[in-house]
Amino acid sequence: MKQYIVDAFTDRVFSGNPAAVCVMDKWPDEALMMHIAGENNLSETAFIVKESTGYHLRWFTPGTEVELCGHATLASAFVILHAYDQNADQVEFHTKSGKLMVVRKGNLYEMDFPTYALQEIPVTDDMEKAFGVRPTKAVLGLDLICVFEREDIVRNMTPNPEWLIRLEGRIQNVTARGADTDCVSRSFCPKLSIPEDPVCGSAHCQIADYWSKVLGKSDIVAYQASKRGGTLYCRLTGNGRIRISGEAALFAVSEIQGV
Repeated sequence: MKQYIVDAFTDRVFSGNPAAVCVMDKWPDEALMMHIAGENNLSETAFIVKESTGYHLRWFTPGTEVELCGHATLASAFVILHAYDQNADQVEFHTKSGKLMVVRKGNLYEMDFPTYALQEIPVTDDMEKAFGVRPTKAVLGLDLICVFEREDIVRNMTPNPEWLIRLEGRIQNVTARGADTDCVSRSFCPKLSIPEDPVCGSAHCQIADYWSKVLGKSDIVAYQASKRGGTLYCRLTGNGRIRISGEAALFAVSEIQGV
């Protein structure tokens, strides 16, 4: 089994969000995929098998399989278009979230994702205990989005994971208007066994959608202000879909042994 490590949403290694990508001839059992994801101990390990209908893609955190992952999809497209279908400019993946198309546009890889219905919910004392600062607004879709007054609050935040896990949503995101980009954000994922996701594409299906409505614009440049950092170029297409683009950098290629 060949495995690639790719840093997504960045043009250089040691930044962005690292994902492992395993390309296989056939599916191993689910327990083995969970063991490999745990051994990698990255926020996501992607598994790809080419079937008669095309490439089938699944994503695993160290703790569970997930239905959608942006940065590991970008990493997977980078691997397929660089190592397997070098003459192609796009790749279609079959996933738990349906068909996902990724198009190579120069150095960028553009992904077409669904958005999620967002509903404003009350700001609670539990949110303040979790983040250490009281949000000005809270919105819930697949994930929780808590909005704060200033960028520096988001950048300097040290959340309490014991309180985070009590909050609603798959992932607990914090965001604010950015000085150099439309928004800054961070994504905390204790429910997925990930303390903080360095750059979360699926969360921006909701974060970018939120800021698109607030700012009245369809194109959103988002910066994930984790320690590694990464930039996402987001475009709301107005039909319940969002296109998220980013760069990628190859860190390593290896062979998994002993399985």
